[in-house]
Amino acid sequence: MRSLHINLTQQQLTLIDNDQVYKTYSISSALNGVGQQQGSGQTPTGDHYIRAKIGADAKLNSVFVGRRLTGETYSSLLAQQFPNRDWILTRIMWLCGQKVGHNRLGNVDSMARYIYIHGTPDSEPMGIPKSHGCIRMRNRDIIDVFNWVPVGCPVLIEV
Repeated sequence: MRSLHINLTQQQLTLIDNDQVYKTYSISSALNGVGQQQGSGQTPTGDHYIRAKIGADAKLNSVFVGRRLTGETYSSLLAQQFPNRDWILTRIMWLCGQKVGHNRLGNVDSMARYIYIHGTPDSEPMGIPKSHGCIRMRNRDIIDVFNWVPVGCPVLIEV
């Protein structure tokens, strides 16, 4: 069985296949730290699963807004035009929490908070917290992970 393990202290996402480490990637979680609350800009913890995979055929650096392709391809020129955008690129894996009151339902619902694992501009640093709550990855890395995991794949996020 395949699963993902995200360690926020180490800023790493690990692919697990039948209880064995398959591969590890550097990530960037929330600049605001760890937390479940709606509007906190924090990365939630606990057991999740991949509820939806979006962008299977999107080109590298394709831009998403509201989980929809915009038709744009990320570039430094586009970044200058939209300096305040939270860039969601290449692929999206939308997470759903599994523990009611911790990361599911109410004001702590990871899915309602739009918590994703997604691509980000390659100019953004990995290995340090810098996101708005999501798990950011390099674009080529997010394609690897996206292709490796099925919808429903378990995801553990811990400190």
